[in-house]
Amino acid sequence: MMAAPAVLRTDQPARGDDLSTPALRANLGILADWEAELARILLSEGQGHLFENWPPPLNADADKHRFFKQVQKLDASYPGGLRAYISNARKLLQESRDGVNPFDGWTPSVPSGEVLTYGNTAFSRYEAEGVRQANDAAFVLVAGGLGERLGYSGIKVALPSNIVTDASFLQTYVESILALQDASNAVAEDRDDGCQCLPGVCPPQWTSFFPARTVPSGPRRIPFAIMTSDDTHARTQKLLEEHAYFGMDKDQITLIKQEKVACLADNSASLALDPDDKFRILTKPHGHGDVHSLLYSSGLLKDWQAKGVKWILFFQDTNGLIFKAVPSSLGVSATRSYDVNSLAVPRKAKEAIGGITRLTHKDGRKIVINVEYNQLDPMLRSSGYPDGDVNDPSTGFSPYPGNINQLVIKLESYVKELSKTRGLVPEFVNPKYKDSSRTSFKSPTRLESLMQDYPKSLSPSADIGFTVLDVWLGYAPVKNNPEDAAAKLAAGTPPHSATSGEAALYRANCLILRAAGAKVADPRTVRYNDQETEMWPRVVWSPKWALTLADVKAKVRGASVEIAQDAVLILDGPEIYLEAMKLDGALVIRSKEGAKVRVAGLDVRNKGWTFQSIGWQDRREPEELRVRGYKLVKREQKEIEFDKPGEFVVSH
Repeated sequence: MMAAPAVLRTDQPARGDDLSTPALRANLGILADWEAELARILLSEGQGHLFENWPPPLNADADKHRFFKQVQKLDASYPGGLRAYISNARKLLQESRDGVNPFDGWTPSVPSGEVLTYGNTAFSRYEAEGVRQANDAAFVLVAGGLGERLGYSGIKVALPSNIVTDASFLQTYVESILALQDASNAVAEDRDDGCQCLPGVCPPQWTSFFPARTVPSGPRRIPFAIMTSDDTHARTQKLLEEHAYFGMDKDQITLIKQEKVACLADNSASLALDPDDKFRILTKPHGHGDVHSLLYSSGLLKDWQAKGVKWILFFQDTNGLIFKAVPSSLGVSATRSYDVNSLAVPRKAKEAIGGITRLTHKDGRKIVINVEYNQLDPMLRSSGYPDGDVNDPSTGFSPYPGNINQLVIKLESYVKELSKTRGLVPEFVNPKYKDSSRTSFKSPTRLESLMQDYPKSLSPSADIGFTVLDVWLGYAPVKNNPEDAAAKLAAGTPPHSATSGEAALYRANCLILRAAGAKVADPRTVRYNDQETEMWPRVVWSPKWALTLADVKAKVRGASVEIAQDAVLILDGPEIYLEAMKLDGALVIRSKEGAKVRVAGLDVRNKGWTFQSIGWQDRREPEELRVRGYKLVKREQKEIEFDKPGEFVVSH
C-alpha cells in the first residue's frame, strides 16, 4: 500500500507555479494526501496548466479524483515516476529541436556474428545445442497490438497463421514451446556430457566445444511471458482460457500488461490534456521497449533465475516462422556465450530494414546495435565510405545484416544490467512540427522506446553478436493490410501481409522437406489481393512432429516421398514416419502420443483442397480470410487418425 505523503497545506505553497493555478488551491480541501502529493509533483515540474480550468469544490469532484487516479498510474508505471519522464522528455525535445544527431561521434563498422548456412554440419550442430539448452530458457512474446494495420480487428496473435490447419499464431507459439520443452527434457535425460547432437552430426573433436551441463532433477517447464496492453490484455486472456492454454500449464504463462505514457504538448514537455475531457491526460503507447521494465518490475526475472533459467528469447507477435530459427539461434548464443544475440537475415544494401552495426565512439566506447536503414547509409558516407551502404561482391548482400527484432539474451548479465536501469532503455522522441521553426507540434507527441535498443545501455565489455539465417527460414511477419502490401510489392519491397506470411510457411516446410531428400514439386505463381506470390504445396506439420532439420530427416525417407504441386499435407503427431509416399491431393494424418505410424507405400490421389479467390472488401467473408484474399475449399481428402498407442503401418 502506498505510504501517505505529507498533506499539501494551503498556508505552505508547493514548489513550482502553484500561485498561477488558483483553481487547484481552491480544491485542496477535497484532495486526499496522496492526491495532494501528486499535485505537488506536477506543479514542481511546471504542469500547473493541467488545473487551470478546474471548477470549484462540489463541482465535478469525482472527475478530479479520476484525474489523480490516472496520474497515479502514470507515475507508478514509469521507472523514476513522472518527474523522470518529464525530465527525460525535456532533454530529448531540446535535442530534437536543435537537430542533434544521436550518432555524432560514432563511427560504424561491420560487427562480428554467426552467419548460418541451412543444412550444413555447423547449422545442425547449433540446432542440436539449441534444443539441449531450451529447458534452460524462457520465452517472452511482445503482443501489445491489435491487427488494425493489417486489416484485422482482433488481437494479432488470434489471427490464423494458415487456413489449412487454422492454427492461430498464439497456438503455434505455445505448441512450439511445449515441443521444445519435451525435446530438451528428453535430451537431458539421455546425456549430460556436453554435445547433445544426434549420432553422426558432430565430429568427435567438437564434443568438448560445448560446456558440460548438470542435468536437472525431473523434467523442466519452459516459462512463457506475454506482454499485453489495454487493447489486448483481456482478449489474450480469453483466447488462452477458451483453448485451455493450448496444452500448456496455466501457471507456465504470465501476462504482463504495458501501460501508456503521457503525451507532450510542446517543447517544454507540458503534459497534454484530452481536448474532450479536461480531467484526462492524453496517453499513447511507449513502444515495445517497455518489455524490459515490465520484466524487471514484475519479479519474473528473479523467479526465473531461481529456477535455473539462463536464456530469454524475445519475439514478435506475427512471425509464423520464428520457431524454425529458434533452436539454431539459441545454440549460437550458448556456444558463443553472447550476452545479447540479435536474430538477423541477409539484407540488400539500402533495403528498408535496419542493419546490425558496430559503432565506435571517439571516446573509445563500442556498441553493437540496430541502425535504421535511413540513418545507416548517410552515417557510412560521413565516416569515410563515399558509396555508403553497398553490397559485398562476394555475397551479394550488405555486410550489415537485417535486424528482425528477435533477441536471445543471457539472463545473468541481463539481471545485473536491469538492476541499474530498472529496465528503462534509451528513448527517443519524434514530434511532428508545424513548420521549420520547430517551435510547435501538429499534434501531441510522447517518448518512445524499442526492445532492440537494450544493448545501447550495456558496457563495452558486454559480448553482443548476431545470428544470420535465411529469410525463408525465419522471417515472414504479417503486418500490412492488402492495399499497403500490394503497394509495397509494386515498389519492390516485401509485402509482409497475411497472404505472403502464409505462403512463406508452405515454402519453408517444402524447402525443409527437400533438404531431407523428399521430392517436392516447384511452386506455382498465384495472385491474391493484387499480390503475386509463389504458392508451394501446402505442407503443414505440428511442432511435436518436427522442430529441427534432424527431426525431419529422422522421419522422412528422402527420395521415396513425392509431393505434387497442388498437394495438401498435414502431419499432426510425434511419431509419423514417411517411408514411401506419393501425394497428389489432400492427406491428413493425426496420431496420439504413443502411436508409432509408418507410412510405407501410400499413394494418394484425390481432388484435394483449393484456395478460392475472394475480394478484400467482400464483407460476406470473415476478416481473417479477406486479408488473405482467398478461402479454403475442401473438395476431397484422405484422413487417417490413430487415437490409441501402438505400432501402425499405412500402405494404401
